[in-house]
Amino acid sequence: MAVDMGSLFMRSLGELRVQPTRKRVRAKIDGETIVDSSRAVLVWEPKRVVPAYAVPVEDVVGGTRPTSDPSEWDGRDYSRIPVWDPRVPFAVRTTAGRPVAVGPDERPVAGFIAEDADLGGYVVLDFDGFDTWLEEDEEIISHPHDPFSRIDIRDSSARYQLALDGEPVVDTTRARILFETGLPPRHYVPRGDVLVDLAPSSATSTCAYKGVATYHSPIIDGHPVEGLVWSYESPLSDGEGVRGRLCFFDERMDVTIDGVALPRPKTYWS
Repeated sequence: MAVDMGSLFMRSLGELRVQPTRKRVRAKIDGETIVDSSRAVLVWEPKRVVPAYAVPVEDVVGGTRPTSDPSEWDGRDYSRIPVWDPRVPFAVRTTAGRPVAVGPDERPVAGFIAEDADLGGYVVLDFDGFDTWLEEDEEIISHPHDPFSRIDIRDSSARYQLALDGEPVVDTTRARILFETGLPPRHYVPRGDVLVDLAPSSATSTCAYKGVATYHSPIIDGHPVEGLVWSYESPLSDGEGVRGRLCFFDERMDVTIDGVALPRPKTYWS
């Protein structure tokens, strides 16, 4: 019987998963290299969908020291959330182990030593605790890249229409569809095919593959709708094909493709 690969990955979500990488990995604080390793391992704790880096303790300047976890935790109960994205703090554990700190005393970074034989001698590190991460000589942001996740961008001549509360918002046959593993297809449209005015928003978000997104608020019935549309004005290489285009959350709008109404996707952003 054939194996559905998506189901295979989801069945492993509740397990501790590891994958060695051949990339040289470095992490810095205030310009000083704290981590320098060619033996890094990608680690997905149970329930997490993006990996963290673990490195041998001897590849960390100054090693590790015992501590209560110095990373931030908002105190929320995440136990009922079935899938954890990067918004779940590093301090929330699903793996047995002990917290440690690395780096200078005035800027401690959280880590933990897992009680797992395959991670013996390794420390898992809080990505957000460092100022800069490098894979080889290129900076990465947000989180390590997942070797089992990718992006494809394809031109589409299908008629893509969006409406909100009955008001048309987008009508285009010039969308570029961004297919990203584990996420619904995203339609990035030319600004000229947006039928409503947009107000600037101060909100931003980061994607390890596409870069820093800036947000805009469509004006509906004279009022801005916050957090509905974003763009990548200076994308990373994987997102170059959607530079300057606008993308809307289909989860919150009425979507029609070639005259066929589609159900709203169910995601974190619904």
